[in-house]
Amino acid sequence: MQLKEFLANFNLFTEAEIDDALLLFSKRRLKKGEYFVQEGQTCSEVAFIESGVFRSFYLTPSGNEMTYCFRFPGDMAAAYSAFITGNGSVEYIQALSDSELLVIPKNQIDLLLTKSPAWIHFLKIIAEQQYLELEGRVFQLQRDSAQERYQNLLDNQPEYIRQISLQHLASYLGITQRHLSRIRKELVL
Repeated sequence: MQLKEFLANFNLFTEAEIDDALLLFSKRRLKKGEYFVQEGQTCSEVAFIESGVFRSFYLTPSGNEMTYCFRFPGDMAAAYSAFITGNGSVEYIQALSDSELLVIPKNQIDLLLTKSPAWIHFLKIIAEQQYLELEGRVFQLQRDSAQERYQNLLDNQPEYIRQISLQHLASYLGITQRHLSRIRKELVL
């Protein structure tokens, strides 16, 4: 899904408003392993993922990486709490494959907000979606088995699973790589 189509699907904007907004985005390419945001950095921009897969993770006090989110083409990406507060990020957003982003800085988003109330409504919807996604993830971790969580990922993003290492998948599922290998073997049978 391209950004123009993504924005049009909200049925909030005129075509002219979308075209004007698209001019405020710039293209950015990231190689596999590069970061969109790192812990401690301020996050003053939002990205629309045109291609590639990203993971959001944080470091535990013992230094282990805990993957809590994957982002795919057609998704928006930002260190949301750092973006809102202006504080340093507590997370990393890393490209798991060569990727192309369309990026808009916060000051340009603020400019859009002054031009049309539709952008305020749009940001409200995005914030609500972020909340629902977070709530769903919490419920998923507390209610579903690791196998159900893996199956959900397979059902929703089958074409991108190959781009995610077993290490990152296991971290996301909250299990060891060995347990993930058993789950994958059981699902093939």
